[in-house]
Amino acid sequence: MTTPELVIRGQQVVTEETIGPAAIHISGGRIVAVGLPDEIPQGCKVVEADSDRVVMPGLVDTHVHINEPGRTDWEGFETATRAAAAGGVTTLVEMPLNSIPPTTTLEGFNAKLEAAQGKCHVDVGFWGGVVPGNFDELSSLYDAGVVGFKCFLVHSGVEEFPNVTEADLRRALPELKRLGAVLIVHAELPGPIEKALGEEAGAEETDPRRYETFLRSRPRAAENEAVALITNLSRELKTRVHVVHHSSSDALAQLRQARAEGVPLTLETCPHYLLFAAEDVALGATEFKCCPPIRERENREKLWAALAEGTIDMVVSDHSPCPPEMKRQASGDFMQAWGGISSLQLRLPVMWTEARARGFSINQLVQWLVSAPARLVRLDKRKGAIKAGFDADIVIWNPDATFRVEPSIIEHRHKLTPYAGQILSGVVEETYLRGEKVYDRGQFASVPKGVLLKRGDFS
Repeated sequence: MTTPELVIRGQQVVTEETIGPAAIHISGGRIVAVGLPDEIPQGCKVVEADSDRVVMPGLVDTHVHINEPGRTDWEGFETATRAAAAGGVTTLVEMPLNSIPPTTTLEGFNAKLEAAQGKCHVDVGFWGGVVPGNFDELSSLYDAGVVGFKCFLVHSGVEEFPNVTEADLRRALPELKRLGAVLIVHAELPGPIEKALGEEAGAEETDPRRYETFLRSRPRAAENEAVALITNLSRELKTRVHVVHHSSSDALAQLRQARAEGVPLTLETCPHYLLFAAEDVALGATEFKCCPPIRERENREKLWAALAEGTIDMVVSDHSPCPPEMKRQASGDFMQAWGGISSLQLRLPVMWTEARARGFSINQLVQWLVSAPARLVRLDKRKGAIKAGFDADIVIWNPDATFRVEPSIIEHRHKLTPYAGQILSGVVEETYLRGEKVYDRGQFASVPKGVLLKRGDFS
């Protein structure tokens, strides 16, 4: 056996189906073997994880808004990827909007690649966008390396990324099928939202500081009808579609049925939908606003049940930061506040805290946070498992240690968070990217080691 450059050894190493003692042999940034813990060649460097630490593949987060170039006062590649490394995330995929320009043209994609160069502490891939009028750009964007495409069915919140209609989708989806690309969809329709806003405007008592006011403005029907549209188009056109940040439990039955029929449809939800409940959001606590909204406790538990049965495939962050003033904390006005929650750094501890309390295993956690997101973007031959031939992207964490979420521990640009004050289990201690340590108990590699991933590089 060739002497590896590095061996990471632990008693709780998470492989594809098991968790137990193992030694991970690493050379050239790749895992070359996974052996017994006492099978270590002489002369190689050994990292010894404490016996109660979990050693598992680095997290993959396919839903992250970094907003650079153009809105670096919201976030940026350097701060976002530091937060990722601190959270055990070794690969993320950046959304095509909130940057200026958006990733809807080849020119916009190149501007984003240039902005990201040399700043990333973890590996970063990119989504392209589908907007009205850019259909001729899709092929060139895909050839240039975006992993797939995102669209909105409702106003995105920024003017430079307009939403599409059914007619737009019927034009775009055949082209995406030809390319073999997945379309990921913000699945809310404007009709039910406009109706709800009209009813709210006519109500005698409407307090924008009350979370219930905002919740009524984003009714479940907006999601349910959007999911029905997307499901029917995916079924009819046989095109791969993925529903992002799903919140409404009412739509789960139709999603379950579509998947049983073999419709090429996958589904994600987010940590905030699985931790928080509408009943607990305080007056004016606009840090909890996101779209689709956090719904009631009963809805939350149905999302957990859908995760358990496999109707929901994965849990990703939908990291969506903004400057604090955009959250309208002074007025507490939910209706005017920006909708978005930053969960990139805390996805592992939030999910472990809640999953363990419900009896789920670490192996199930890995499926939701690592394996399924890697499959979504077809990185699953290179990332998402501790397996020979894969990138040596590894996180070592303490599942029993607890911590309180405080602004001082947050690495992303803005510290306002609905997680403030939460006591969470699961402390990330070390993060390795292709065998190099990029995070160690609050310290980062002096030089960012992440690379920019393009679709053609994934094999």
